[in-house]
Amino acid sequence: MRAQSAMEYLMTYGWSILIIAVILGALAYLGVFNPLYFAPKANPGSCQAFRPNGAGTSYDINLLGVCNGELPQYVAEFNGKANVGMERAPALGGINGNQITVTAWVYISTFSSGTPKVPIIGAYCNPPFELNVNQNGGNEVDFWPNVNGNWQNAATSSIPLSTSRWYFIGGEYNGSYISVYLNDERWDVQEVGSLTAESSPISVSNIGGCGGTLTGYLANIQIYNASLDSPTMNALYQEGIGGAPIDLQNLVGWWPLNGNANDYSGNGDNGVPTNVVYTRSWISSYNQP
Repeated sequence: MRAQSAMEYLMTYGWSILIIAVILGALAYLGVFNPLYFAPKANPGSCQAFRPNGAGTSYDINLLGVCNGELPQYVAEFNGKANVGMERAPALGGINGNQITVTAWVYISTFSSGTPKVPIIGAYCNPPFELNVNQNGGNEVDFWPNVNGNWQNAATSSIPLSTSRWYFIGGEYNGSYISVYLNDERWDVQEVGSLTAESSPISVSNIGGCGGTLTGYLANIQIYNASLDSPTMNALYQEGIGGAPIDLQNLVGWWPLNGNANDYSGNGDNGVPTNVVYTRSWISSYNQP
């Protein structure tokens, strides 16, 4: 009789317990129990650089709005056929001559077979640099400068990226040497020579690649006409995915990708998204530095 009662109890309440367990598992998978899920989220455009003397100027620049590193509401989702073009071309190399620093937050959902590179920005459009993930080389971060019309050997992170995880990545060129950054580590400093500064704006019409081969998320892309040193890059990383630019005088472009592809550097180089979706579901996989 006791065994029968126990079985009847399990039959009566077992399905309810199982359903509750499944629901709790689904909520955990979606990140509902992640404390960041309940953290304040920045509205699109809530922080931006203000240039009182107009676009392209490099003095008296300041940040306006809520710029204390709040998490974004959205990030940009790329489906392997998406990219962001530019209405105008950010003018690189104009302030400090040859120096460039590029940073981004990236999440790769899947690596696509048959594609040698997963472009983040600058790939396949004949720009002065490429920042990408090299699938042929083991899924590490690569940064390539184009020196005097010739592509150089890439600086590489030496550590492969995994899928389903957020990373801070960056490429830096100081006029003679190139480096690549992965989270708070600097990798593979190489001497490559002097990059010829362009006399006209360079087309950086390729966030996510001109052809669009990235499957995953991008957020908070920043480009500087300066060589940011390791402490500055680490400070950017520690700010997290919602961090504001750290060197306003040398800031060229800033695309948070928080609900739109606008440039919030004050230079007005807004992006034109193709097949890009802005999603809130990114938070479950993000860990604050």
